[in-house]
Amino acid sequence: MTSWMTDPLLWILVVVLIAAVSAVMRARRTNMALRRQNAELRSDKIQLEAERHSLHAHNATLRSEQERALAEVRSDAESETKDVLRAWMRTLQVLADEQQRSISDLARLKYGDDPQILADFMTIDHTNSQFGRRAQGIAALCGGWLGRRESAAGVYDVARSAQGRIKHFDRVQIHSQVNVAVASTAVEPVAVVLAELLDNATNYSAPGTPVEVNIQAVPTGVCLIVDDAGLGISQEEKDRAAALLNTQGPVSITSLGSPPRVGFAVAGVLAARYGFRVSVDSV
Repeated sequence: MTSWMTDPLLWILVVVLIAAVSAVMRARRTNMALRRQNAELRSDKIQLEAERHSLHAHNATLRSEQERALAEVRSDAESETKDVLRAWMRTLQVLADEQQRSISDLARLKYGDDPQILADFMTIDHTNSQFGRRAQGIAALCGGWLGRRESAAGVYDVARSAQGRIKHFDRVQIHSQVNVAVASTAVEPVAVVLAELLDNATNYSAPGTPVEVNIQAVPTGVCLIVDDAGLGISQEEKDRAAALLNTQGPVSITSLGSPPRVGFAVAGVLAARYGFRVSVDSV
């Protein structure tokens, strides 16, 4: 018994066993602590994920509210700008009409016997017609009034009126197979739209080349075809024109560039308002 108790190997084994048990206990405590830490970390991660999603949703809401607020500001600014422009254009239209009557009266009553002065008056009258067309176009884009005739007019006369409202009127040739009447309410809209198309055709075709207007009967009424015999426009420009010509709502005046290109936009707005169709399909 005593020899067994004094055996150094036994004590070594006891010490090793105690050390092993102690190590196991420490390991278990460490493992449990790590598990608690992992659980806490997982909980923290879940909480952080929830907070991240919450922040993401909050940011998305803020962006949406900001975009909505900006859209409202832009819409209000656009509306107010159009209101101001519409009022200005109405004043300018009245002044242009008064000036045109004054020019006509002077040319007819006072200076009609002098060919040179009469020719100068015609030049001034033609420039005034272009000014009036610009005012009408901007007014139309802003939802304004074009003015109207008291009676219907032949489509040929409407085309001639449109011809007289552009700079290079002398390049335009009008060919008519029919001469149906245009309702009084549509005379000015059709004339303004055709003038915009003729202005575009003469400005973007070779100088000196003719621009033809062919008036043809079609099953649904009458068709006016503008042909400048040019190279046409790019697909991108054609798509832009088609979008403007087929608009079903207000056109943003800030989207028309600087300087603004209003021709197709005016044509699209008036076509939608008065129930006729304009296209660049054959360009």
